[in-house]
Amino acid sequence: MEQIDSTVIATALPAIAEDIGTRPVALKLALTAYLVSLAIFIPISGWMADRIGSRNVFRIAIGVFVIGSLSCALSATLAQFVGARFLQGMGGAMMTPVARLILVRTTPKDRLVDAMALLTIPALIGPFLGPPLGGFITTYVSWHWIFLINLPIGLVGIVLAGVYVPDMRSETRQPIDRTGFALAAIAASGIIFGLSVISLPALPPAVGVATVFAGLVAAWLYILHARKAVAPLLDLSLFAIRSYRSSVLGMSLFRMGSGAVPFLMPLLLQLVFGYTPFQSGLITFMGAVGALMVKFVAPAILRRTGFRLALSVAALVGGLLIGVAGFFTETTPVAVILLTLLIGGLFRSLFFTAGNALIFADIDSARAAPATATTSVLQQVSIALGVALGGAILELSSTADGVVTQTSFLIAFLTIGGISVIAAIPFLLLPTSTGADVSGHRKYLHVGRDDGGTRPGPSIMRNDEPG
Repeated sequence: MEQIDSTVIATALPAIAEDIGTRPVALKLALTAYLVSLAIFIPISGWMADRIGSRNVFRIAIGVFVIGSLSCALSATLAQFVGARFLQGMGGAMMTPVARLILVRTTPKDRLVDAMALLTIPALIGPFLGPPLGGFITTYVSWHWIFLINLPIGLVGIVLAGVYVPDMRSETRQPIDRTGFALAAIAASGIIFGLSVISLPALPPAVGVATVFAGLVAAWLYILHARKAVAPLLDLSLFAIRSYRSSVLGMSLFRMGSGAVPFLMPLLLQLVFGYTPFQSGLITFMGAVGALMVKFVAPAILRRTGFRLALSVAALVGGLLIGVAGFFTETTPVAVILLTLLIGGLFRSLFFTAGNALIFADIDSARAAPATATTSVLQQVSIALGVALGGAILELSSTADGVVTQTSFLIAFLTIGGISVIAAIPFLLLPTSTGADVSGHRKYLHVGRDDGGTRPGPSIMRNDEPG
């Protein structure tokens, strides 16, 4: 349900914009509002699950998401739609992190890669169905129904969650970090909303600059606060762990690029190429097809290559293919577009499957909750920054009357593709053996010899040494 909405709304942006009297690019505010809400409320999801139980939090979250969906369908202005998406984000902030927390706490580390791959398969059904389903509904019915369809799904989900979701609670309950919550909320909303509105013609650029500055100040104050707090909302001490630090940095950079693709691609196909929402959805869902395919082979790839090689190659190829999309024109064969999106989806999915597992490779069970919260917040912030950056480029490079051109999209795709390529650097600097116990790659670090394999082969090198 959550993933369908994330992909459906991008396909329906031109239709929604026309109906509520705004420009399609301006609806980046609706996308970023949802992501900001996730970033604000995700950190307290673990605290709520420990206090009132994971099952209760999960069911409440679905209910809030359903109410937000109904509000989206009833929205008549940009402000109402942005507010409704923010409400949806409040519900979404409690769903995926709580599910991941349950998984990490109940799964042995040597099976974490398999478990993460299985966890993401149902979520991939949303992006797989979202674009064509949303395009069909928008073209032949009404965009309102892409949100109304969540009502029956959500009600069934509440019932099933009561039956199948375990009611896990932590034995030790930490108090909520109220100061940290306020500072983190101001930082996330200030930076992301500021970057989103800085290029909007309806507001003076000074408003966006001031908002970004306020967000940066709040982020700096939070860092100072987190160093002294007993139980900070976001545990920055996790960055002392090398595998965690590299994973978060690399994945944040890559998400800035890949997170902007679902926003930019439907707009390119509809505003420049003249496709209908349904035609656009039938093309853009190909990336989800590639992502779904690689989930079944990701564990085997990681066992063979290890985290460093898999993540580095996936970032390089995935980023380059994002940049290639900027060169699509109206005369580009549809088969070429589909193949590019398919291969791009394969490498992006491999990257995120491997990265999500590497993040927890050196995290013990006691720190699973703060690691989950911190990682999830940075994930949403990086995606929102990508959308804000992509939208800003379109706004600033559009014509005087606000029309976006092929050149605008070329600049946007090359920029976010370049950021995604840079994401390979943190992983290239890691030792070969990083996370080998989780990936199962350790056995490939020992090369058998004619003496029965009792002596280590040359591939051991110095990568098993500390640091």
